[in-house]
Amino acid sequence: MRIGIACHPTFGGSGAVAADLAVALAERGHAVHVFSYERPFRLHGRPAEAVHFHEVEVSSYPLFKYPPYDLALAGRMIDVASREGLDVIHAHYAIPHAVSAYLAREALAEGRRRGARPPRVVTTLHGTDITLVGSETDYAALTRFALLTSDAVTAVSRYLADETRRVYDLPALDIQVLGNFLGDPPCCCSEGRRAEARERLGAGDRAVLVHASNFRPVKRVADAVRVLARVRRGRAGGALLLMMGEGPGRAEAEEEARALDVEDDVRFLGRVGEVSEVLAAADLFLLPSQYESFGLAALEAMNCGVPVIGTAAGGLPEVVEEGVSGHLLPVGDVDGMAARALALISDPARLEAFRARAREAVARRYDRDRAVSRYEALYLELLGRGLAPREA
Repeated sequence: MRIGIACHPTFGGSGAVAADLAVALAERGHAVHVFSYERPFRLHGRPAEAVHFHEVEVSSYPLFKYPPYDLALAGRMIDVASREGLDVIHAHYAIPHAVSAYLAREALAEGRRRGARPPRVVTTLHGTDITLVGSETDYAALTRFALLTSDAVTAVSRYLADETRRVYDLPALDIQVLGNFLGDPPCCCSEGRRAEARERLGAGDRAVLVHASNFRPVKRVADAVRVLARVRRGRAGGALLLMMGEGPGRAEAEEEARALDVEDDVRFLGRVGEVSEVLAAADLFLLPSQYESFGLAALEAMNCGVPVIGTAAGGLPEVVEEGVSGHLLPVGDVDGMAARALALISDPARLEAFRARAREAVARRYDRDRAVSRYEALYLELLGRGLAPREA
């Protein structure tokens, strides 16, 4: 098949999954074309011939106070689809990608009389494109229209599928739940690698807690600092918090660390390309979010055998099994999170059991090949409606 994928290139769940899917599809022999305003971070280091990347350039014409990226993206899709004969355009994140894909498909439909055919449009919802961005007054009607006009809609969790139907009053909308997956194989965090990582990070005898996110308000990153402060007080050997990511919540988290007098035990690492290098040193992963549509960061932690202390919000309970691969508390319950963290850290045998079950859950429920096969089957189902896919 010839497949186009539109995504955001940033350090976030939607861009990571889209890029990993692109690579996996290319490895299976499909011709894959990725559209974005810059090369997605997960494609860095990949051979250029493996996945065809198309940078979307926006006109700087003075008339445009705000350059129309959505139209430039649609135009790029039209150009590539016409030239390469794309079978499918897969839009990750509804705004603006699903709208741009709709415009491209309808423009390409004009060529039907000349024997051409428009690509099918698949829209995958990742969370804030529905619950935050897409639900804003100026975008809500357009997001609803994009959902109704897509040839197929998928969501990364049951929670998000249900929330989409509720927010847009579309109780009968067919949404397939295709959970996220990891592009990398299971992480092998041996004791030797763990000791090396702890030494490299200067952890000493401290328990190591890790958080990774885009530091947006919904992530409640200051709560991770508050948990660290309580764990540090309750453990003789102390504790260290490693914060991966960047975003608007960093300043608040830094201020909270100073206010609680724990700034020496909180390290802001910024954007980290190889998160497993940090997770290898971790005892626990903290995810105190207001809600998570899925929780890809939690999945990455579990892949490295790191139990998750998080919130029972959104789709996270579909990923982290309470009392098995981690603990989930009410939003804002930093005392409860700290207590669960201390209990696990203080019981090495129980912590190791959680580690093993976290790895097993990833291997059993989020297998890469199985997830990619489900996307392939969806594409073929759409193309099977009177059409056959072109050979790559």
